[in-house]
Amino acid sequence: MELYELTAHQLSDMLKNKKVSAVELTEALIGRIEQVEDKVGSFVTVAKEEALKRAQEVQAKIDKGEAKGPLAGIPMALKDNMCTEGVATTCGSKMLQNFIPPYNATVAEKLYAQDTILLGKLNMDEFAMGSSNENSYFKQTKNPWDLDRVPGGSSGGSAASVAARETIFSLGSDTGGSIRQPASFCGVVGMKPTYGAVSRFGLVAFASSLDQIGPLTKDVTDCALVLNAICGHDPMDSTSVNTEYPDYTKSLVNDIKGMRIGIPKEYIGEGINPETKKIILNAVEELKRLGAVCEEFSLPVTEYAIPAYYLISSAEASSNLARYDGIKYGYRAEKFTDLLDLYKQTRSEGFGDEVKRRIMLGTYALSSGYYDAYYKKALQVRTLIKQGFDEAFSRYDLIVGPTTPSTAFKIGEKSDNPLEMYLGDIYTVSVNIAGLPGLVVPCGLDSNHLPVGLQLIGKPFDESTLLRVGYTFEQNTEFHKNKAKI
Repeated sequence: MELYELTAHQLSDMLKNKKVSAVELTEALIGRIEQVEDKVGSFVTVAKEEALKRAQEVQAKIDKGEAKGPLAGIPMALKDNMCTEGVATTCGSKMLQNFIPPYNATVAEKLYAQDTILLGKLNMDEFAMGSSNENSYFKQTKNPWDLDRVPGGSSGGSAASVAARETIFSLGSDTGGSIRQPASFCGVVGMKPTYGAVSRFGLVAFASSLDQIGPLTKDVTDCALVLNAICGHDPMDSTSVNTEYPDYTKSLVNDIKGMRIGIPKEYIGEGINPETKKIILNAVEELKRLGAVCEEFSLPVTEYAIPAYYLISSAEASSNLARYDGIKYGYRAEKFTDLLDLYKQTRSEGFGDEVKRRIMLGTYALSSGYYDAYYKKALQVRTLIKQGFDEAFSRYDLIVGPTTPSTAFKIGEKSDNPLEMYLGDIYTVSVNIAGLPGLVVPCGLDSNHLPVGLQLIGKPFDESTLLRVGYTFEQNTEFHKNKAKI
């Protein structure tokens, strides 16, 4: 079996036992990128020379016994909205196409401290706004399972790179489902941690109260290893929660007997593709067979999640993206008459249609006379959604359901209908609104041989329960062994 086919925990054992070197492993991944990248388009930047130099340094540390962590020598890649010193960070936008950060995001620093090797930066929807990767300024990332289909978004490059075996694991960011939806579309494991569990310092902001960084991996064990590396309090991030974080690998227990699991009726009612619904319900039956107590319940606030999410996220985006004005950094228009015209021309030329759409929506919702009717109302709905989950978690250990209403759609199929695209986030946005953790594990293939992901939603800071259930499901099924044939 090729090295790039293996998981991080398998490769970690090989590196420790001197069966392979970090340099050989990195060369194998770079070779794989050169083999399939033209078809998939996962990367915006491939840091080949830097990766090979880093691999030599890490191998020297391994040889001296200084690099003993479970991720030492493992090649990985980051979504292109996480700052990397000396390596371009574009956010998939013309606005930042030449931006090279002078510092690292905290998650990058933490992974480097674990002696991982950065292969490059991954393609994404511009400023993380989108569900298909069709909004990137640079290229269209394709789904490795079917190159005519989208990989999901906005972390489409992060999911596609893992599914195409171009990297061992990746990090993405999730504002309304942007890790979980592409994980489902690409048949990989994706985790959106609790809000505040992973530092956002150095993550280019889209919606600050919703954004969260998390891993995309080949299996649940790797997910736990990466979570161990990136979770924890960071004084550089005022929303980072200072609490004790467990060793997530201790959650990898093959036992869910007696666990109480709720399935929201609203998640398996109208709007879900019948085939997807059947695969999800089959997964629920498997959880029952493994000893969990599963029952349906009502989560009535679900229907308000999409409008609340798009108002809150767009309002925050309007505020966060005001910094891109052609003055401080990033793209600047060449032709302008005065300062106001410079702002106007820079933002008109630098931002894509979807980003402009959300800036306009957010600015409108925050404007005088409309603030109370829209933004304030959305914040009140946010409270109701949080209360709905709190009430559900008083009865259940976790909630399960679909990640998306259907499997990956064709490229261009929904580009002309933004509203239809937004509605595809129905099962994921509530998790961000309430600040909860969510884990997606592969649970089957539809008749087009496209993957379906089962979404597990947990209590705040209870990633351990999600990992335990995900691990048990994985150990007793074969779905995670399905691979994109590319």
